[in-house]
Amino acid sequence: MAFFQDRVDAGQRLARRLMADYGNRSDVVVLALPRGGVPVAFEVARQLHAPLDVFLVRKLGVPGHEELAMGAIATGDVRVVNPGVVRTLGISEETLEAVAAQEQRELARRERTYRGDHPALDVRGRIAILIDDGLATGASMRAAVTAVHLQDPAKVVVAVPVAAPDTCKSLEPEVDEIICLETPTPFFGVGAWYRDFSQLTDDQVRALLERAREFSTQKAAQD
Repeated sequence: MAFFQDRVDAGQRLARRLMADYGNRSDVVVLALPRGGVPVAFEVARQLHAPLDVFLVRKLGVPGHEELAMGAIATGDVRVVNPGVVRTLGISEETLEAVAAQEQRELARRERTYRGDHPALDVRGRIAILIDDGLATGASMRAAVTAVHLQDPAKVVVAVPVAAPDTCKSLEPEVDEIICLETPTPFFGVGAWYRDFSQLTDDQVRALLERAREFSTQKAAQD
């Protein structure tokens, strides 16, 4: 049933799809949604010879059913709410605010943890390729898209190895291009399509980002 061995395999396949249009261009930046999107995006950035950064998004999970997203927040005080989930479950504004405040603290912690003293990549006037390991409801990616648009990029591309068909379709009007390598029906959730879908640690994310910075430094020296 699985399409991908692991996130490295998924990233390599995604990179092959993106290479013709976005490889070896000075105006491309790759933005990963942590944690799961980082190893996928690392392979894409490495093969495209593009800089890599994290783009911080936190899902707003329904209390008691945290895997179900009622929305998401992103860097830049961006919040996206899934009105269907909120309305169907009768979630109050107080509950939404409480969850958002908790996730905002975690978002800030991850910013410090992953970037340290390194500034965020400037996407103004550049092609921003947003990457995750897959899309289920798409709430996190939708928040990321909204936040990236506020930074005035030349183009916003969403690229993922696997996605729910309806989610992939629904994001089309919000971006310049969306690439979903696999859109299986029925979907079953992102992890179902990976043989190895192990959780990543913060240390693993930091290590990949540091390696990506080293690649970018080496490329700049060669240029």
